[in-house]
Amino acid sequence: MLDEENKQSRKHYKRSGLAYGVLGAIIAVFFITTVFQWKGISINFNTSKPTAQADELKLGETQEAVTQAVNETAQTVVGVSNIKEGPRGLQKAGTGSGVIYKKDGNQAYIVTNHHVVENASQLEVILSDGTKVEAELKGSDPLTDLAVLQIDSEHVEEVAELGSAEDVEVGQTAIAIGNPLGMEFAGSVTKGIVSGLNRNIPVDINGDRQPDWQTEVIQTDAAINPGNSGGALVNLQGEVIGINSMKIAKEKVEGIGFAIPMDVAKPVIKDLENHGSVERPYMGVSLQDVSQVPGSILERKLNLPSAVKQGVIVAGVAQGTPAADANLQKYDVITKIDDKKVTSLMSLRHYLYTEAKAGEQVELTVYRNGEPMKVSLELSSQ
Repeated sequence: MLDEENKQSRKHYKRSGLAYGVLGAIIAVFFITTVFQWKGISINFNTSKPTAQADELKLGETQEAVTQAVNETAQTVVGVSNIKEGPRGLQKAGTGSGVIYKKDGNQAYIVTNHHVVENASQLEVILSDGTKVEAELKGSDPLTDLAVLQIDSEHVEEVAELGSAEDVEVGQTAIAIGNPLGMEFAGSVTKGIVSGLNRNIPVDINGDRQPDWQTEVIQTDAAINPGNSGGALVNLQGEVIGINSMKIAKEKVEGIGFAIPMDVAKPVIKDLENHGSVERPYMGVSLQDVSQVPGSILERKLNLPSAVKQGVIVAGVAQGTPAADANLQKYDVITKIDDKKVTSLMSLRHYLYTEAKAGEQVELTVYRNGEPMKVSLELSSQ
């Protein structure tokens, strides 16, 4: 634990951390067709948010502050081994990183990425001193790519201080701590800047190489390599401002990595720790984008007016669900929810998961056999 002198030193850095801030930000609209190393998704990525190109900190202060931040956080960053059942028994299938964020009695809790622990038969955590301990998966969430593990707290001395995305600025120093290439380079530290905020990255949940969700991330040029996933993105005060998640892996692209902001991660972590999953509003339907269906079928099969070019088609209704209770039917086309346009399945999910809550009533605008109608539906949780 930090002694009193270190605590006072840390307060000093919080007061004097960024001396001059960002000299400038270059605003660019860029369009990249890329491949994400995390999921192998090939998809257009479009953004017009500003990207910082320089960080004007005093050299002496930067070096001292970085060292202090690393010293405060490094012991809380661990390795995570995904062990799966194979033809020759249990074998290591992959490795990543994690961050110890809580110690409670005999238990300690670690946040990592969903893709680090996905489909594991067993999980093993390697602490900063090399100690290996068995881990239990408390919960995992594919949409945000977050997971929470539980271990015995016997060997845990320090926990990370989780920061807030509200205090993060483009151009400030960002430090990535993790285990690139497995445990071969355990505890590696790379430094860069926060290159962009409020980026939205498409996520493929079902493996059809189509985006099912867009997760909010921080962009950084601090090197994030295989094995860094689930590690800490840290500011100069030693606070974890993001959980490293992915990077753009493309021959002509360098220095574009992403971390999940702590303001996004904190409520998910809490749900996973306490409930094992994230509760989200649920309708009980399977859906397909109107844009993915040929116009001739829309007109002939659904009798959909030619002017309706966006929305989602109800492909099926599960029994005993809010959709069934509301009498939604197969081939209904949903074009609005609470007067918000539904342009795609992703836009509908975004409204449900960010604007609506379980137990609330929503009003859907639906085309049935070509005729518009209103349907009232009470959301449940899933």
